[in-house]
Amino acid sequence: MSQSIPQAPSSLRVAVLMGGTSNERTVSLSSGRAVLAALLEKGYHAHAVDIGADIATTIAEVRRLSPHVAFNALHGPGGEDGCIQGVLEWLSLPYTHSGVLASAMAMDKAATRMALEASGLPVATGKVITPQELAQADPLPRPYVIKPLAEGSSVGVEILHQNDPRREELARAWRFGDHLLAEDFIPGRELTVSVLRETALGVTEILPNEGEGFYDFNAKYSAGGSRHIIPAALPTPITQQALSLACQAHNALGCSGASRTDFRYDEQRQRLVILEVNTQPGMTPTSLLPEQAAWRGMDYAALCHWMIQDALGLSPAPVSSLLTSPST
Repeated sequence: MSQSIPQAPSSLRVAVLMGGTSNERTVSLSSGRAVLAALLEKGYHAHAVDIGADIATTIAEVRRLSPHVAFNALHGPGGEDGCIQGVLEWLSLPYTHSGVLASAMAMDKAATRMALEASGLPVATGKVITPQELAQADPLPRPYVIKPLAEGSSVGVEILHQNDPRREELARAWRFGDHLLAEDFIPGRELTVSVLRETALGVTEILPNEGEGFYDFNAKYSAGGSRHIIPAALPTPITQQALSLACQAHNALGCSGASRTDFRYDEQRQRLVILEVNTQPGMTPTSLLPEQAAWRGMDYAALCHWMIQDALGLSPAPVSSLLTSPST
């Protein structure tokens, strides 16, 4: 499917991949529709491709459109784990975000931990266990977190505090594969940093409006589910460390284009701990990457335009040259 690439947006055909079959389908549709509107605003010949379970149908639709590039707005398994990336590689079609290996590693939380630890980056103490092992005993001292190995958007994540009686119940009801990750619960503040290629955009603090301070699926995607404070009110050394660690995590996994690294900041111990690296940051109206880009002077449409240009290798300038200086 390789073809010469025109540089003018008005001559570029873009397939916006959205939907998918994961638990994050509705999120992906929201991201994809917003991206589609932004690319049309910028003058691209953009078309939506709603990805279903039949990959042959997807391939046929992409071939029918004969795009120059794909904007990957998929989330969850199949969309950000290297699968669709492999299909696009097979089609010789450039695409946004990370490639096969980085996507697969970042989606596998155990592999992510190994890569980050190998690069000397801070992660929580944890272990991979089976649901049967969880049913038998606590895998770590409480409080601890259990999470699926290959889901995004906090799907399936639970915190087990002292005197929480749900351990066996959660183990019996586990539906996210034969293994899960148990990690120490890190107290403190929820922070996130988006990276565009070589540049960290800023540090946002996330304050869920309900519950026990856990940034779950509803807090992420429901209107009013959380408050985002940018820039986060942090000591300057912690801000600089978060920005640096996000860039290091991006590079440790071999990410391309955009990524977002989530942290816990334990104020009592003055430490940052990486929770996860997202190779397909949300692009919904409430998402953090577009918010941080706008804070740096890059509006939503400009961000989508940059991601297309980056995927095509048409944006050689340093990202920092396209942004305004961080404000306070």
